[in-house]
Amino acid sequence: MAAYWIAHVAVSDPEVYGEYAKRATDAIAAHGGEFLARATRTVWLEGNERERNVVVRFPSVEDAERCYQSPAYQEALKFARVSAERDLCIIEGN
Repeated sequence: MAAYWIAHVAVSDPEVYGEYAKRATDAIAAHGGEFLARATRTVWLEGNERERNVVVRFPSVEDAERCYQSPAYQEALKFARVSAERDLCIIEGN
């Protein structure tokens, strides 16, 4: 069953976050991830709004978790942690 990686992001340093995005894209693709929405128009209805929102489909929850735990993604994440505030979850779906 497919899984969806959903991130809500407030970027504080776009240049450094750009390096995260470049590295994370490669790590995500290596684990079968496909971007469905990335920094597109958002209509926020409830909760804490973040200007950048991302949805990635993976083949399974396990693939999404393996991606997150992979050395390549963990290396990319170092750039995100110093340049953004993020919420990230994995949701199993169709």
